[in-house]
Amino acid sequence: MTGTYLGMPAMPRAMPVAESATPPAMAAAPPFPEAAREGVHDEVLRANLRHATHTIRDKRARAVAELADWDLLRAAGKAVKDHTLRHLDRYLLQLEEAVTAAGGTVHWAADADEANRIVTELVRATGEREVVKVKSMATQEIGLNEALEAAGIAAYETDLAELIVQLGHDRPSHILVPAIHRNRAEIRDIFRAEMGDWGRPAPASLGDDPRELAEAARLHLREKFLRAKVAVSGANFMIAETGTMVVLESEGNGRMCLTLPETLISVVGIEKVVPTFRDLEVFLQTLPRSSTAERMNPYTTMWTGTTEGDGPTAFHLVLLDNGRTDTLADETGRQALRCIRCSACLNVCPVYERAGGHAYGSVYPGPIGAILSPQLRGTGSEIDASLPYASTLCGACYEVCPVAIDIPEVLVHLRERVAQGGPVTHAGIRVTLRPADGHTAERAAMRAARLLLDRPGALRAGERLLARARRLAPRRLPGAGRAWTDSRELPAVRAESFRDWWARERSTPR
Repeated sequence: MTGTYLGMPAMPRAMPVAESATPPAMAAAPPFPEAAREGVHDEVLRANLRHATHTIRDKRARAVAELADWDLLRAAGKAVKDHTLRHLDRYLLQLEEAVTAAGGTVHWAADADEANRIVTELVRATGEREVVKVKSMATQEIGLNEALEAAGIAAYETDLAELIVQLGHDRPSHILVPAIHRNRAEIRDIFRAEMGDWGRPAPASLGDDPRELAEAARLHLREKFLRAKVAVSGANFMIAETGTMVVLESEGNGRMCLTLPETLISVVGIEKVVPTFRDLEVFLQTLPRSSTAERMNPYTTMWTGTTEGDGPTAFHLVLLDNGRTDTLADETGRQALRCIRCSACLNVCPVYERAGGHAYGSVYPGPIGAILSPQLRGTGSEIDASLPYASTLCGACYEVCPVAIDIPEVLVHLRERVAQGGPVTHAGIRVTLRPADGHTAERAAMRAARLLLDRPGALRAGERLLARARRLAPRRLPGAGRAWTDSRELPAVRAESFRDWWARERSTPR
């Protein structure tokens, strides 16, 4: 599902545009607390995010409330996804057989490097040196644009929000609306400064009215659609029984990408498969309402292999693993693979709203990114080890998820993995992780708590001692605890513990 939000009012000042055309390596991003600090102190960014997320989530709430059976649809979506993941090997082989029978070619990519090599070789085989793209998070995940650029192939994003990000030499900050951190004045300035270097320039008189901005993008992209011979896409769903690819979008740019070029290459994560066409009807109701708050998305494009005289003459499907089977091996964490990329969890998350998407150091920001990225990439880097802590565990993300992913449960599960280490699956092999650095105090505190809670007598004595010394209790913690109490006070110690109160109340005659 793709969408673009141009309702952002102009703000007093414009954010600077990054100079580098190549996004920095995600794995080299700083830990979430450091990256979030910059976003929290950027008043313009916070205003942009607050306005956009509140608008989208309010519209979504109204759209969802129209369906009396929303909870049943949510349960059905969860059941379909769980069933498919349990039998993923069977459905992927069925998909390959159906795509091949329909005239397509299936390629299997174990990781990002293999996927990039396959796509690069397919483009080179056509003799072309440029491709158009319809928004695909999988290609962002593997860094396909950078790999194509290194091979001398230009990749042009055609989703309006992705175009804004690409022209601004920026990074996406939202799953559905990648340019959500930009307001209309910033988009106008980017179009004026950059469009001429990429193709048709923006009008010199371009203003910040959404209709003007959309028209400038339409004219700029139309030239690319009519010239391009190769397109690269993702897919929202793949139907195993027929080999059909499904793309949902709001602008029509995807339709142009998927029908005009001679060669179409789709890079899709293996978790996007569903068994039958009938399963699709659940998601065609839940995805539009959860993402763009529409009863039905404006464009649903489906294609099955190739058809003479209609659409691309060559179709290639690249099935991407890149850590997904390792995630599948985790009974708690695998529910992240249910995700249909609606972004509803981002729009209700208080942490995302204040920190922004760039703080997550991943193409998948927000609550879903906090559980998906550390599983796909592992927790070896500082950014990935910090992501499970990028949450208040308020549960709002779980309440709005259309496939009922219990994100707080997975966050706690991953926090345990980071702090304690333990067995995980990596590249199909069971290995034992060592605890991440910086969690020694946390582990010691948990061990002390376990010892104390296992001994009721010691716990009772400690509670009474604390109550008697409550006037000496500090309002701020020293050492590692200082970060917690820098922004909040410790609760006051009660004069009487709950245990003593309960015992006294039970013994008091009524």
